[in-house]
Amino acid sequence: MAEKWGADRAEPAAVGPPRRGMSRAQRARKARNDRKRRIIRGLSVALLVVVAIGAVFLGSKLWHGMSGTANDYAGDGVADIVIQVHDGDSTTAIAKTLQDHKVIAAVKTFVEAAHKNEAISSIQPGFYKLRTEIPAAKAVERLADPKNRVGKLTIPEGRQLDDIAEVKTNAVTEGIFTLISQASCVELDGKESCVPAEALRTAAQSAPAAALAVPDWAMGPVAAMGNDHRRLEGLIAPGTWNVDPAASAQDILSTLIAGSAAAYTKSGLLDTAAAMQMSPYQILTVGSLVQREAKPQDFDKVARVIYNRLAEHRKLEFDSTVNYPLDRQEVATTDDDRAHTTPWNTYMSEGLPETPICSPGTEALAAAEHPAAGDWLYFVTIDLHGTTVFTRDYNQHLANIELAQHNGVLDSAR
Repeated sequence: MAEKWGADRAEPAAVGPPRRGMSRAQRARKARNDRKRRIIRGLSVALLVVVAIGAVFLGSKLWHGMSGTANDYAGDGVADIVIQVHDGDSTTAIAKTLQDHKVIAAVKTFVEAAHKNEAISSIQPGFYKLRTEIPAAKAVERLADPKNRVGKLTIPEGRQLDDIAEVKTNAVTEGIFTLISQASCVELDGKESCVPAEALRTAAQSAPAAALAVPDWAMGPVAAMGNDHRRLEGLIAPGTWNVDPAASAQDILSTLIAGSAAAYTKSGLLDTAAAMQMSPYQILTVGSLVQREAKPQDFDKVARVIYNRLAEHRKLEFDSTVNYPLDRQEVATTDDDRAHTTPWNTYMSEGLPETPICSPGTEALAAAEHPAAGDWLYFVTIDLHGTTVFTRDYNQHLANIELAQHNGVLDSAR
């Protein structure tokens, strides 16, 4: 029986996907896997979005904090505050100070506002009353307004620490303690505070000289005066100063004395004293006598009279040294006043008074450092215009006194 063709040929292998579909279990498993992949992709995208948003927010916050491109306060502020503008501060430095004290929100906002306000150039070093959390433009306006400057102290030439009253007129000349106290006054949120003049006097009496920044060249004379507050006389120079209203009495005095000592050093007082074989304190004392005894046009001549008398061991016999410790003063001192021994009375003691008798100005101090040439021992003002004549001859001096009396000038003879 013949065999059928191809009966023993092998069947070809199947190629491609099976012709039958996946089982139910397989389809369920695939669906679960697909769902997991979609969830993971969704979570990844969401996380990237959150990170991106956070980065943008943080970057914006840092940028605004540093540059102030958008940050600013609105309204009238929260509370009164006093801030200090230092000598040499740039607009940016001022802005940083304001930001640190929460006056403004950002530095750049203030700088931009300042560039739009020409008044920024008038801002002087000192202390200013502002408000916390105010718009930058308003902060600029407040700084530029002179009425918001506080702690500005002006000491005229020739003032002494204590108030003095004139006997005949009862006019009171405010002393340095009173002037400091007035300058320290500030009203914050409706409440005014000042450093009392008495607190300054107490600090002058009791604080250690080193804590008051007394310079080395004044330490000896200051120590010799014990706890007398007038040991600091002359160590606070005339001029314009800045007083921190929040500082203590001791710190205020320390700041003023340190600043004055620096000014005296810068003016050449120490070098001049060394050249004259005197101490800076002695020249300061001479300057105070010149300030009280003469008109500016005669400062250098009166200085020469002082040095001539000292050289010849003559008493100075200045009424200004008699008047100095008195609460009430008069042009012509009494015999009783002149006979009363004090650390300053040059009628009773030879040499200079124990301390300066006021704060001498620049011209008086310059005259003490550079006296005129002359051999004079006496001087007297001879008329009401302030004309003063100088002589070495005592008899001529007596004649000058008679002329002064004739012209109605009270006892100002020397």
